[in-house]
Amino acid sequence: MTGIDSLRNVLELERQKGYTDKAVIGGLDKYLHKQAGQIRQSLVLSLNEVKTKELIPQLLSGFDELNIAKSNYGSCGVDERKRWMTNVFGWLNKIEKATKTNSSQKSVVSSQKSVASPPRQERREDLDSPITVIKGITPNVANKFAKLNVRTVGDLLYLFPRRYVDYSRRKPISELVEGEEQTIIGTIWQARVATLGNRKGTEAIVGDKTGNIRVVWFNQPYLAKSFRTNARIVISGTVGLFKGHKVFESPEWELLKAKELIHTGRLVPVYPLTQGLYPRQVRKWTKETVDGYIWQLSDFLPSEIKTRCQLLDLPDAIAQVHYPDDLTMAERARGRLAFDELFLLQLGVLARKRDWKEGQPGNAFHIDQEVIGRFLQCLPFTLTRAQERVLQEILTDLKQAKAMSRLLQGEVGSGKTVIATLAILIAAANGYQGALMAPTEVLAEQHYTNICGYLSQVGTQEPSPRLRSGQGSEPGEGTIRCYTGFLSRPLTIALLIGSLSSSEKERLHDRIKEGKVDIIVGTHALIQKEVEFKKLGLAVIDEQHRFGVLQRSALRQKGFNPHVLVMTATPIPRTMALTLYGDLDLSVIDELPPGRQVVKTKCLEPQYREKAYTFLHRQVSNGRQAFIICPLIEESEILEAKAATTEYERLSREIFPDLKLGLLHGQMPGNEKEEVMRHFRAGELDILVSTSVVEVGIDVPRASVMMVEGAERFGLSQLHQFRGRVGRDKEQGYCLLIPEKLSPEARERLRLMEKVHDGFALAEKDLELRGPGEFFGTHQSGLPDLKLAKLTDLHSLELARQEAITLFQSDPNLKKAEHQPLRQQLSRVWAGGAEWS
Repeated sequence: MTGIDSLRNVLELERQKGYTDKAVIGGLDKYLHKQAGQIRQSLVLSLNEVKTKELIPQLLSGFDELNIAKSNYGSCGVDERKRWMTNVFGWLNKIEKATKTNSSQKSVVSSQKSVASPPRQERREDLDSPITVIKGITPNVANKFAKLNVRTVGDLLYLFPRRYVDYSRRKPISELVEGEEQTIIGTIWQARVATLGNRKGTEAIVGDKTGNIRVVWFNQPYLAKSFRTNARIVISGTVGLFKGHKVFESPEWELLKAKELIHTGRLVPVYPLTQGLYPRQVRKWTKETVDGYIWQLSDFLPSEIKTRCQLLDLPDAIAQVHYPDDLTMAERARGRLAFDELFLLQLGVLARKRDWKEGQPGNAFHIDQEVIGRFLQCLPFTLTRAQERVLQEILTDLKQAKAMSRLLQGEVGSGKTVIATLAILIAAANGYQGALMAPTEVLAEQHYTNICGYLSQVGTQEPSPRLRSGQGSEPGEGTIRCYTGFLSRPLTIALLIGSLSSSEKERLHDRIKEGKVDIIVGTHALIQKEVEFKKLGLAVIDEQHRFGVLQRSALRQKGFNPHVLVMTATPIPRTMALTLYGDLDLSVIDELPPGRQVVKTKCLEPQYREKAYTFLHRQVSNGRQAFIICPLIEESEILEAKAATTEYERLSREIFPDLKLGLLHGQMPGNEKEEVMRHFRAGELDILVSTSVVEVGIDVPRASVMMVEGAERFGLSQLHQFRGRVGRDKEQGYCLLIPEKLSPEARERLRLMEKVHDGFALAEKDLELRGPGEFFGTHQSGLPDLKLAKLTDLHSLELARQEAITLFQSDPNLKKAEHQPLRQQLSRVWAGGAEWS
């Protein structure tokens, strides 16, 4: 009875100190409020062994009436403190008397037991046993749990509550307040089946010494049989009014017996459910699982990390996350379990990085400064300092016999493609092939055109292979080009996309396999099994978050451990980038080229929309183009597409009947989306009406206006991405943000868009203002699923990363004996991932 013994010791000390509230640091109230749940739990466990069972409700009720969780000892005078102390000691003496005989008998029995013998409640089946070993979980119920990915006892321990309902606030009936969640402990005076509305239900009258209250349960007439007259009951729920009288309507309930409360009188867990699973059932089964199997959980986290980070032991954390003593313990439990997820994730990505770097040798490139100098001289601009720094980081990697694995982050228009082109040319100068993979055909075509534009500055375009041979089956002139005068041999570049004809693809596949193409730009068509490279030395992947790790790995496997460069224009805070792309080194281009104008951004009240239309019309009249983004509808892409179609029709008919408008939304087939973007990029459309699917990275030089409807629904980072689509040449770009509803919070966020133009600063601010929420899901990134942790909780991420790095440096292969449990846990979490050998 540790909790009760501790309480007695503290109170004895307080009495010795003359009721001065100095027995514990911070005062007695702080101690009592924190320990109340633990003391009650200790009491319940102790009373389980009491033989005189009729005493149990009385003793529990006595404890609840003391209400130590809300004591105000510190604000009382000395006389009041003495009276309160006398009451508590009186109750403690009753507990001691009730358990004295029993405890002496227990000590004799326990001395005869084997040391290894588990307590009575513990179950012997292992954690990998199917959940059907738990009483009441039939195969049919197990199928429903399977929809929540719960199949074993261990899975059920890790089915965490989404939230808690606070039923810990107990009140006398006379003090109940309408509209609040509250708990009473009372006696059932009467319970019967009653007609409530047109259906039968249960009606009960429950009372305590301050009064009575009516309690009804709709559509549950069978409950009346459970409610014996004079039985003690705990009721938790929201109090309502009916004909001027207070009433509990369908509250949670529990008969007060010598057991821990599950559904009432505490923080009650709310679990994720699926059709056919009900809250009371799931709570009952999780409680039985925690009580019966928690002893089997071994803590895999090294003790020095737990001490340093002040983390709970794993069994305590699992028990407290399901049925916490109080909110503080719930937070501590969730903190420990979230740390586990992030720590295991960080160790996994560090191992993945090690395996990639050290698994097999890479190709060390000779860096020909003459090739670099000749290319840079022909550019119509000079590199920024940030571009030069990043270029050196990449060249340093390419010189190594270990394959490069690097993430290049940079704002829209910061010049990532120039750096990638130079890296590809270095590969070609070393006799290797270079590949650039983009997520869409339009983006792939854009990269192909840009790289050809650079090559035409430094070399001479020769007739395409088809024109030389005269064979109609060769790829068309637009998809394969040859340049001389730059390297000591001709340089061939090809475009491989899904919309090529079968014969064109086949011919291009042959040329790639034979090594007759040096640079290949394409979409996911590059990773199809038909594509074989003769000597792939560098793979560049644009807009990484569109590709999963499996797709990235597929491109890697096309060559003998090629160097890999991943590019993204999505601003991601550094710590999060190191997690999402933890197997990659990080480079950032953090400045825009000189002369690039900042896009003027203005937040307009909805009543000024007509002025925005007039401004947009004037821009189009001056030869510019514009985007109009429709509001985000998170619940449904179908609804979003319908709303965009309706808006497109309205704008075409009523606002811009004299202009050419296009429509883009997520429900359109891929080839239709590509076609619309081609028309817009070619200047055949004046305005593109789009949902948020408007392609990141698309370069439309004549686009000068980005108008975003329902702007408050988008994150700052997404708004910044939209803004990056305009003002790409020397002309001024404009971004008009029109919210539907302008709350003070939304106003503050949108005002930031007017003032801040740094995407990384906006990403950090977005996290701060909107709170943790997934930037990207883990499914696309190839990372383990996260149940409690958030990738946007930068403080926890940084803590977990530092601890993972420290451990990895001291024992990278987890060979030490004390790290074996951690090694086994990593293998489970990263099934099929990094090797721990």
